[in-house]
Amino acid sequence: MGMLTHEVTTLALCWRVERRDGVAIGLTAHDGDLVVDGLVHRAAPGMMPSAVKRSLPLEADTSDVAGALSSAAIGQADLLSGRWDGARVVLFAVDWTGGGERVELGEGRLGAVSLKGGQFSAELRGASAALARPVVEETSPECRAELGDRRCRVAMAGRRGFARVVAVDGRTVTLDRAAADGIYADGRLRWFGGANGGLEGWIAASAGAAVTLREEPVFVAGAGVLVELIQGCDKSLATCAGRFGNAVNFRGEPYLPGIDLLTRHPGA
Repeated sequence: MGMLTHEVTTLALCWRVERRDGVAIGLTAHDGDLVVDGLVHRAAPGMMPSAVKRSLPLEADTSDVAGALSSAAIGQADLLSGRWDGARVVLFAVDWTGGGERVELGEGRLGAVSLKGGQFSAELRGASAALARPVVEETSPECRAELGDRRCRVAMAGRRGFARVVAVDGRTVTLDRAAADGIYADGRLRWFGGANGGLEGWIAASAGAAVTLREEPVFVAGAGVLVELIQGCDKSLATCAGRFGNAVNFRGEPYLPGIDLLTRHPGA
């Protein structure tokens, strides 16, 4: 390519970062903003890789990325709340003079993000990193499917609902509508407004118009915010059969002896 053969290079490193909620930003290591595919890639805060390494086809591709915090692009609050976890990152080089040339360098997803001294750093996991996962599932007495997924097959129509927040006290969220006790236990609460908009939390218990989250909301939540409630499952065979009538699709082995088999008998 022309930009790689010039005596003076016109190469600029760029990143396109797409969050799971659809928000996309562009960053570049160049000293000025660049427009690539209609998206402005900002020169500040920018993001720099520690190393870009292409490995053998069956080895996991990983590299590190780092950058500065900026309230306009990548804020500390968003990082700590998990908005950037699992974000898709596309790394490429372009001709900053506007020649239209582009070299694809790879893509992956952001791993764990750490903060230190006003800087963030994260591991960029390539597609081949998935090869490091176990080939088959481990046995478990609890179901390994998620309620409503293609293996569970429970229809989720009617198992979701919207409500308005009346009050928030620690992990307890009081809503403007009541439901049967326990119906949302082990489910999820999604925030559709306020500072927590786009985030979700796991529900530990529910009773009437109150739901108790496993963790407090990341940001202060006020009254009137719209939330979505999604029913959950404790993944036991009893709940699968009794509540959902779905034992035929149960993805666990509740009767398989475990490593504690010998300790179950008297005198062991």
